[in-house]
Amino acid sequence: MQRELARAAHLDVEALDKDAARKVVWSLSAPTLVEMFLVSLVGMADMIQVGRVGPEAITAVGLTNQPIMLLQAVFQALNVGTTALVARFIGMGKPKEASDTVRQTFVMVILLGLVISLFAGLTSSAILSFMGAEPEVLRVGDAYFKVVGYGFVFNVIAMGLASALRGAGDTRSPMVINLVANAVNVTFNYILIWGKFGFPRWGVFGAGVATTFSRFVAAVWFVILALKGERNVRLDFSDGYRPNPEILKRIFNIGFPAALEQGVLRTGQVFFAKVVSSLGTVTFAAHQTSMNILSLTFMPGQAFATGCTTLVGQCLGAKRPENAERCAYTSRNMGLAFGGAMALVFLFFGKYIAMLYTNDMSVALASALVLKIYAFAQPFQSIQFILAGGLRGAGDTKYPLYSTALGMWIGRVGLGWFFVNVAKMGLPGAWLGMAIDQIVRGIFISLRFRTGRWKEARV
Repeated sequence: MQRELARAAHLDVEALDKDAARKVVWSLSAPTLVEMFLVSLVGMADMIQVGRVGPEAITAVGLTNQPIMLLQAVFQALNVGTTALVARFIGMGKPKEASDTVRQTFVMVILLGLVISLFAGLTSSAILSFMGAEPEVLRVGDAYFKVVGYGFVFNVIAMGLASALRGAGDTRSPMVINLVANAVNVTFNYILIWGKFGFPRWGVFGAGVATTFSRFVAAVWFVILALKGERNVRLDFSDGYRPNPEILKRIFNIGFPAALEQGVLRTGQVFFAKVVSSLGTVTFAAHQTSMNILSLTFMPGQAFATGCTTLVGQCLGAKRPENAERCAYTSRNMGLAFGGAMALVFLFFGKYIAMLYTNDMSVALASALVLKIYAFAQPFQSIQFILAGGLRGAGDTKYPLYSTALGMWIGRVGLGWFFVNVAKMGLPGAWLGMAIDQIVRGIFISLRFRTGRWKEARV
């Protein structure tokens, strides 16, 4: 696969026809698509098990996930910068510099991850209270938050090394590792939530233990793989470690706008979750169920965005901007086909999927309605995911930040709040705001990509 990528990066634009572009895009994106699809199915099974405990359990997990994802935002600077810089070095034929980028990223992830893990574990109760958790939700959710928070460092180690491997063109290893880790998560969820095989019945706390253990497994596996150095990049400390200011500066120059973007996104999601939680525990359970189902529609866009990021970075590194543009648009078109198919499934079968999560028909019907509303935003969601991935691969990370700020705070938070609190539309109003958010972002990113100025970005 790496040889194919190298050849594609050096082809003349005339030689890189549509068929060749599709082949290269598919070879890089398919493993990520398979990974995300199976991981999402595992996530569905995970939430189904939690959902059987009751609406309070679903709400506790949902309210925990939002601040945890907000804490992850600080690592987007490293992850996005690492992927783009490793891809650029690989395209330039500089594997040593690519490996040094991995080493710098790994050390920073460890240091920051330990600090944030401690913070998350110690402040779990206060954060859940801020999120608007009702007393019964706080009772079951605090222990879950603590164990997930203290294990946060394992999650970010795995994310950081996976971003380096993807930048080098290896999307298969992250696929295998994450699939195994998620299988571990589901297995131990079953054992620890319900107390099987002689283990105690821990309920939601057991789900947190299973999540943290699965992330530990993934982190250890990624570290072993990176130390072996069999995937074009290597984590090597044989000559010790010294900070490389130039590489760190380049990583943060690329990644800082991406970190701000994630901060804007996750902060908006936190406030949006507060808006929805004001509608009550049962309504928030319907919202969280719908969000878990909706995550399946993120897969095509995110998978092809990953391939687009790597290909654009490698093609620009090889000084083939025409190839970068062709691969980006090919990724967009292929992702749209997959995303459109998923949207049709949720448009017509949302109720039946929601019934897998809950025995409460009111929750299932509410979930089905909001999924129908959001289905019309699916094409825009795929476009903004994929073309924003191309911009990040080029090092042009400011415009994804601008689009996220515009869509999230005007559409999702602003209009969502208006539809819920002023127009009194309830949960459908909140999801209408979400749909407007994606439409705004899709249009904004498309307009930026058409200018072609991303081809001149320096990393």
